[in-house]
Amino acid sequence: MSETNKQQSTFSNIIGFNAVFRIVIKGFMDMMPLNLAVIPWGILCGSLAIQRDFSVLEALLMPLIVFAGSAQLVATELIGGNAPLATILFTTFIISSRHFLYGLSLRDKMKVLPSRWRYPLGFLLTDELFALSTHSRSFKGKVRLIYALASGGSFYICWLLWNIIGIFAGSYLPDLTSMGLDFAIAVTFIALVIPSIKNSSILVAVIVSGSCSVIFKLLSWELDLVLSALMGMLAGYYVLRYQQKVKSKSQEQNR
Repeated sequence: MSETNKQQSTFSNIIGFNAVFRIVIKGFMDMMPLNLAVIPWGILCGSLAIQRDFSVLEALLMPLIVFAGSAQLVATELIGGNAPLATILFTTFIISSRHFLYGLSLRDKMKVLPSRWRYPLGFLLTDELFALSTHSRSFKGKVRLIYALASGGSFYICWLLWNIIGIFAGSYLPDLTSMGLDFAIAVTFIALVIPSIKNSSILVAVIVSGSCSVIFKLLSWELDLVLSALMGMLAGYYVLRYQQKVKSKSQEQNR
């Protein structure tokens, strides 16, 4: 290779590295508000594990492997209370069932990706990453895939860091569950949902699912979250269908 070609190759590599670096930084910065929002949640998860007599290694393995805030909290409580394995598995399955819906909604985009992209993105697909993936062109092209890995990876690292802080805080501080840190869960989900309300069908879905979740919780239904989500989706679907019918009728009348 000539000296000129070597210089051009080196220059191209530098340009490519700088572009990837900018994408990674953008993904990290876009996820930063959510990374900070779950600080109380992560600290609560880590401290709760220690206060339920988990070893430091066991407490670390929860965010490393499970990587699911609400399921992690519930599983920690159930394990600490010596609940049967079947109860732990079923409860965490129900709580995390919304991720099945996330996977279905992204299936057409993800199924065409090679395994080296699909598996890491599947592991990193949390509520927060899904909230950043609602654009029709998300996960399409190498640039957007790098962006998704950067944003999801930054959330994973921060979640692990907040849990580590909670693990050490749980060893020296009193029971943090009495400080109301679990309210961070509700705040995080509110921050995820509000920006996604862009039309009346989504608004109806949010109102119906939120109302049903309160009602089902008061009735002590075990599948309250799943049923509320289904009711909200069903209501939003019928509103959208009604709007489409009205629009098609008005278009026919104008012809």
